[in-house]
Amino acid sequence: MKILPPTLFLLLTIGCTGNAQTSGATTDSDSTAADTAKHQVTLLFAGDLMQHDGQIKAARMSDGTYNYDDVFKRVKPEISEADIAIANFEVTLGGPPYKGYPQFCAPDEYLRASIDAGFDVLLTSNNHCVDTRERGLRRTIDMMDSLGVKHLGTYKDAADRERHYPFFMEYDGIRICLLNFTYGTNGIPVPAPFVVNMQDTIEIAADLKTAKSFNPDVIIAFPHWGIEYAQLPNKEQRNLVDWMLRNGVDHVIGGHPHVIQPFEVVNQGGKEHLVVYSLGNYVSNMTKINTDGGAMVRMTLTKQGGKTVMSACDYSLVFVSRPKTSGKKNFRIFPVKSPDDELNAADRNLRTRFINSTRALLGKHNKGIKER
Repeated sequence: MKILPPTLFLLLTIGCTGNAQTSGATTDSDSTAADTAKHQVTLLFAGDLMQHDGQIKAARMSDGTYNYDDVFKRVKPEISEADIAIANFEVTLGGPPYKGYPQFCAPDEYLRASIDAGFDVLLTSNNHCVDTRERGLRRTIDMMDSLGVKHLGTYKDAADRERHYPFFMEYDGIRICLLNFTYGTNGIPVPAPFVVNMQDTIEIAADLKTAKSFNPDVIIAFPHWGIEYAQLPNKEQRNLVDWMLRNGVDHVIGGHPHVIQPFEVVNQGGKEHLVVYSLGNYVSNMTKINTDGGAMVRMTLTKQGGKTVMSACDYSLVFVSRPKTSGKKNFRIFPVKSPDDELNAADRNLRTRFINSTRALLGKHNKGIKER
């Protein structure tokens, strides 16, 4: 996998997968005229990585360190199976003291565990990204850079944003552009000179213009939007999807509501576009119905003869087991198809509630994407 800094015209390695050598950027006319080979990449999208007080307490060890190994252990194989895995990192890394809602500040070990689980790219533009102000903005960026995980959405200043955004990566000859922006920051002003990508169509249009000048094969937008706990998208979300697809975005993967909202494959302009209104929580301490689980959506892109299409897409559901009901020390993410004997009766009941509610929603509103 390679990164293309938009202002430097270079491809830089971001991981050990894919063809990871450094090379100069090429245009479509250079690379596709004689290229009849089939290129393919599988992307996996996960929802909100939260850290409430209960999660921080559960992960704390007797020596004062934090351990999250058991949280991701059961979903790591599926995350790692994808060529590129992306999730919404909805906490700051401001350093101690650590705290959960309403202003999140997670231990550094949480970031390390997220990377070890297999996530390659983390989204940082969300309504909690300014929770610990300047300290949290700077330290979150620094920690991600120091650990080698790629990220987009928040920047130290305008020059930093210009160097790294729009965010480009390449895998097996498929050039992908990612955009990430939020509806707001919970009323907390963004401290200068930091920059948080906002849900502003004028700004997004300018970013799309820049992105298109690099001839990407696909553009994927990750909006942080919608109404918390609402299972259906609102008019603003639907209008923004229509606007993005008309202006060159190929696929839309949303988050923020903390519950799953419908998935759709939209046929527009002779192309199929994947629209995920909300992936729900990936892990949290929320107990309200529909918040104790989420989805992983997987999409395969295939490029041949200069044309890139979505050749496959599906999803799987995950359920979060909490110490209060499981009697175990830590929170644990389970694929919903895990054997019954891995959960106690209380967790099985909660899992059944989540599965039934989610499948009822998607059975009625889901279009063109199946559960795997």
